[in-house]
Amino acid sequence: MTPGMRALVTGGTGRIGSAIAARLELDGWTVLAAGSRDGDLSRPDEARALVERAVRELGGLDLLVHAAGDGFEPRPLESVTEQDWEAALGVTAKGTFFTTQAAVQALRAAKGVVVVIEDVAAYEPWPSFAPHCAAKAAQAMLTRVLARALAPEVRVCGVAPGSVAVDPGQEARRAAESLLGRIGKPSDVADAVAYLAGADFVTGATLVVDGGRLLQTTRHRDA
Repeated sequence: MTPGMRALVTGGTGRIGSAIAARLELDGWTVLAAGSRDGDLSRPDEARALVERAVRELGGLDLLVHAAGDGFEPRPLESVTEQDWEAALGVTAKGTFFTTQAAVQALRAAKGVVVVIEDVAAYEPWPSFAPHCAAKAAQAMLTRVLARALAPEVRVCGVAPGSVAVDPGQEARRAAESLLGRIGKPSDVADAVAYLAGADFVTGATLVVDGGRLLQTTRHRDA
C-alpha cells in the first residue's frame, strides 16, 4: 500500500462516485468506495465508524471525497415535507461535516485533502428542488468553512457538476442548458477530483464542471 495514495470515497457506488473511485484507482490510489450499505452518514456515529474502518483498512487516509447525497426529488413547493428536508440535509450537509470531522486527525497526519462534490444547484434557484438547493448551498459553504478551519495542514476543495449523470430521454434538454451544447460524463467530474487531489496550492475553491451552464443561465436571465 503506497503512503500518500489512500482514499475514502463516500457515495462511491453511485454513478459519479464510482467514476471517481475508478479514476483514482487508475492513478494508483488505494480506494475504499463506500455506499449507503456502509453507513448512514447523516448519523455522526455511523460517519465516524466508516472513517475508522477506512483508516484501519487503508493504513491511513490522504484523500476524502464526499460524493454521497440524498433527497434529489422534484416537489412542488406546497408538497415539500419535513422528511424531504431531512433527506436532503442529512447526508449532503450533515454527512459532509461529520465525516470530515471524524477524518481530521488522519488527514492532518497525512497533510491530506478533502474534495466535496457539490452541485450547480448550490448556485442556482431550482423551485422544484428547494431542499436540494439549500442542502447543496450549505455544503458549498462547508467547503470554505472547512478549508479555513483545517488549514494549513489539510486542503479542502469542491467540484460543482452540472448535467453529467442524466436520465435517459433527458439528454437533449440538458445539453441545451450548457454553453458547449452537450452533456458531460461522470468521468469529467472524476478528472476534476484527480486534479484537485494533486493541486497543492489550491484550497477553499470550487471547480465548476458544467459545460458553462451557470453562464448560460445568466445569459437567459438577462435576455
